[in-house]
Amino acid sequence: MPILDLYEHGDHRKNLAHFATLATLAAVDGEINPEEKAILDKFAFKLDITEAEYKEVMKRENKYPIETPHSGEKRYQRLYEFFQIIFSDHEIDAQERKIVEKYAIGLGFPPNIASQIIEKSIAIFTGRIDFEDYHRIMQKG
Repeated sequence: MPILDLYEHGDHRKNLAHFATLATLAAVDGEINPEEKAILDKFAFKLDITEAEYKEVMKRENKYPIETPHSGEKRYQRLYEFFQIIFSDHEIDAQERKIVEKYAIGLGFPPNIASQIIEKSIAIFTGRIDFEDYHRIMQKG
């Protein structure tokens, strides 16, 4: 049974899904290098992923695709949630930024648009706003 099936509802399932997606993104170019492992460890802590869940997600046969929402609003919602995770320690480092760029592209944003969205999101997340304001700002371009 896939590990995500263990959590039918709630924030932990969402966090586990985010973590599984991050692990897949980190492994997309083959092996996970020490820098990628360190960033995954950091996200595992932020997302409250247990050691057992971590090991299950990291198995080679467990590759979790990014579920690309058809709705633009849902894409922004996923990205917003991801930025909430990243900024739980009030900062974003270069490695986190690389992963969020891959994530945004995986959600269906074109690379140039993803880069712009990330720049705006970083500026926004240095303050505190709710999703409706975030979504409205992103829609304005």
